[in-house]
Amino acid sequence: MIQQIVPPIAVHFIWHPNDKIYSIIKDFRRHLTRDIERPFSRELNIPTFLYSSKEEEQAPSNSPKKLAEKDVIFLFLSANTLMFSSWHKYINSLPTQENYHIVPVAVQKEGMQHTSEDPLKNFNCIRFFEWKDKNKTEYAILNLSHELYRFGLKDIDNNELGVDFSVRLFLSHAKKGDTGLKHAEKIKQFLDKSNMQHFFDANTISPGFKFNKEIENYIKKSTVIAIESDAYSSRYWCQREILCAKREQRPIILVNSLEKYEDRIFPAASNIPCVHITAKPLKEKDILRILIAALLETIRFEHAYKLLIYYKNQKWIDKKSEIFARPPEIQQIVNILERENKRRNLIICYPEPPLYKEETEWANYFNITVSTPLWSYDKYGTENKSLCIGLSISDYKFDGYNTQNQNLDELKRFSQSLARHLLARKHTLIYSGDLREDGFTQFILDEATVLRDRLQIDKLFVKNYLAWTLYVDPKSLNVDPEIRRWYANYCTVVEPVYVSIPEDVKKLIHNSKFPKPNCADDKYIWSRCLTEMREKSIKESDIRIFSGGKFERYLGKMPGVLEEFLIAYNECKPIFLVGGLGGLIEKLCISIRNKELAEEFTEQWQISHNKGYKKLQTIASGYQHHTDYKEIKSIIEDISIDKLAQQVGLTSGDYIRLMVTPFIDECVHLILKGIKNFSNKEICK
Repeated sequence: MIQQIVPPIAVHFIWHPNDKIYSIIKDFRRHLTRDIERPFSRELNIPTFLYSSKEEEQAPSNSPKKLAEKDVIFLFLSANTLMFSSWHKYINSLPTQENYHIVPVAVQKEGMQHTSEDPLKNFNCIRFFEWKDKNKTEYAILNLSHELYRFGLKDIDNNELGVDFSVRLFLSHAKKGDTGLKHAEKIKQFLDKSNMQHFFDANTISPGFKFNKEIENYIKKSTVIAIESDAYSSRYWCQREILCAKREQRPIILVNSLEKYEDRIFPAASNIPCVHITAKPLKEKDILRILIAALLETIRFEHAYKLLIYYKNQKWIDKKSEIFARPPEIQQIVNILERENKRRNLIICYPEPPLYKEETEWANYFNITVSTPLWSYDKYGTENKSLCIGLSISDYKFDGYNTQNQNLDELKRFSQSLARHLLARKHTLIYSGDLREDGFTQFILDEATVLRDRLQIDKLFVKNYLAWTLYVDPKSLNVDPEIRRWYANYCTVVEPVYVSIPEDVKKLIHNSKFPKPNCADDKYIWSRCLTEMREKSIKESDIRIFSGGKFERYLGKMPGVLEEFLIAYNECKPIFLVGGLGGLIEKLCISIRNKELAEEFTEQWQISHNKGYKKLQTIASGYQHHTDYKEIKSIIEDISIDKLAQQVGLTSGDYIRLMVTPFIDECVHLILKGIKNFSNKEICK
């Protein structure tokens, strides 16, 4: 039986392309996923899936699948979803099984007519169309976040009262006319005059004159909003409130509203999210920003606990681990040790990503292990010998979320997370080509640069292979100075490998003129140079990892990720296929599992979708370097999953999960598990 990872929440978005709602969805989704520009940020990491189309009359080809303990579907409704028959039929066919919650959002008033029939009959809609343009994005994020909290983390239904699931807020602030008091009163007044009482219960503002049981008990059930004014950290009762919240492991956000100066920020008021506002009277937008931050941190906190407890049950982390929703602090450790009669060998697990090494030096003094589900400082360097691991990861053609239901940034997130954990285990990464700004090479090298500083590792390398056509200066036919400068920016982590032009195509370079890939003859030169690069990089690899990949608008004799896979397979290299993140590798995994070649791997499909491809094949055939699609069919349909799994140290069940899972953490976990089990025995018989 294949063990399937089931995270606490997955979020799905469905919308009609004409409704111009994607910018709102994009802004909200940004709060749910880790920022690829800040890969070590402490943000939510909830899986998200998107369903729409490029054609207004065409409904998405896929419907949301049951992927998590609770799947929350934000369904955006309008006259378009009502009047286009394919969309109407699509919405009426959405499943309504248990823990599969549809949240209808009426973009236009007409969209509310969907609630007159199943599966939305009698559903209450979020009335997006009623909001004024001013602060519409903030109101949308707040409303959507609230429904995610309600349906994703609470065991309730639509019949319960709002007060039964409201987020309790504790407004911690200095008193006696201070800015903090004014801000707290503004927040309270805003909530009392709005319809948000069913979002937040903020009926208690701490009197601050005595830290009694009533206040302490309220903090134990609340999200604390600490309003940092000039006087805040000097107030004893404010300090007590923060310490209590930390001791009880409650969500906290800090609202920075300093006017002039604070002589000492209270140390306990750190390691938490911070919202900056001006010290002047709060505006509506500022209040919304504070409430959004409080709600999102509450979601992050509860989601982190559920996820880590689940990972503990799955034996990803030690069953004796103490679970923390944010990175641990010394005071919390002291409290635990005192509670446990100074017990040693304490293990603490907190959410990804890992801390700086300097941040955890105190753990050795206490003989404590601090780790994330994928990371432990006392293990990462001792699991296995150093290997050269080749990455074949690239994006694919965007289809409007018709069949590919994940954002392409998930591939970048995967490459960052994978690079982080492989480099930390002192493996060498091998990657070919792609020196575009914001390309995969840059993402991997940025991750390596940050990681090298974090771990204080002297030797941390990425080998980047470049084909002759990718690195030469078209004027001089020598290495392009811009390429050298590009590598100079990453000189501490990258080793460029300039692959020479193949001998058989040197004679095809006429009058020392650089061949631009504008005609079939020059495209053939490019294809040979790219093949040479791929063969060299794969030969140097101990293991290859594949994900993503496009079928169209490539420069070689076949899609690049496909060619790298075929070379690696024929060289008997151990191969990890990550199919759940879309692209060519997803189609490859489906073909292997079904023992039936997908049409995209046929010559006819390639000719019909790539201009000039037939002529390129004809020229390449004359030199015996064309693509043999009969051989591709034979290879793919004959591949054994059992053998693929055995080669990389996984069970067949684990390997199939790797081929289908859309969850990045699970992909990385399975790859690290396989590498740990990997041996150097002969694997190609």
